[in-house]
Formats: sequence, structure tokens, C-alpha cells
Amino acid sequence: MPVSDVDRVKDFYVNKAGFNADFDERPSEGIRFVQLTPPGSACSICIGDGLTDAPPGSAPSMQMVVSDIQAAHDQLKANGVQVSEVDVQDWGSFVNFADPDGNKWAVQYIPGRPNG
Repeated sequence: MPVSDVDRVKDFYVNKAGFNADFDERPSEGIRFVQLTPPGSACSICIGDGLTDAPPGSAPSMQMVVSDIQAAHDQLKANGVQVSEVDVQDWGSFVNFADPDGNKWAVQYIPGRPNG
């Protein structure tokens, strides 16, 4: 995921969005690889230096699914994240937010999905 300031964005994901910081290493000169995982997820994102030529903030729409959309909204808001209100649709509920560089996220609750 393209970011301008690795430490600032890592802090956002860990301390505001609640992701786990799994890995933060410099495997070679000019490369810093930071792996961040939402709690309970089998999927991670990576940020760092020397990983992509894409401009910061250009990740168009990342998405994660949760088991409790209101709890996700409340946690993000309590941690100072500018998060949308819960948007309830017939096929799912959503909240949206962006990281400090503007990379966009949709958090979704899918009714009937056992693990969220």
C-alpha cells in the first residue's frame, strides 16, 4: 500500500485502526517492509520504503469484513479515526475511512456470515 511516511501510517493502523504489527524489518538497503494485519484476519497489508512506485494514497478501495459493524465503527471513532456513519443496505452494512495518506477502506458486515 503506497504511503508517504511509514512511521506515521504504521502508527495510524496500529494505534487507531487496531491492526497488529506483525513485521517491521529492513531486509536490504533502501527496503523497509512492514506487515500489518487486522485482528482475526488471515490477510495483511504491507507498507514500507522501496516497495512500490505508486503515489501515496492511491490504493483505491481496500475492504475488510467484520462480525459487528457498530463495534467496528465505535472503535474507529473512539480512536480518533474520521469514519462514516453506518450505511445499512439489504445485503450488508458499511463504514468507510481513509488512512493519513488517503488510502480508502470500506469495513463491511455481511448478514449471515458466521465469522464476519
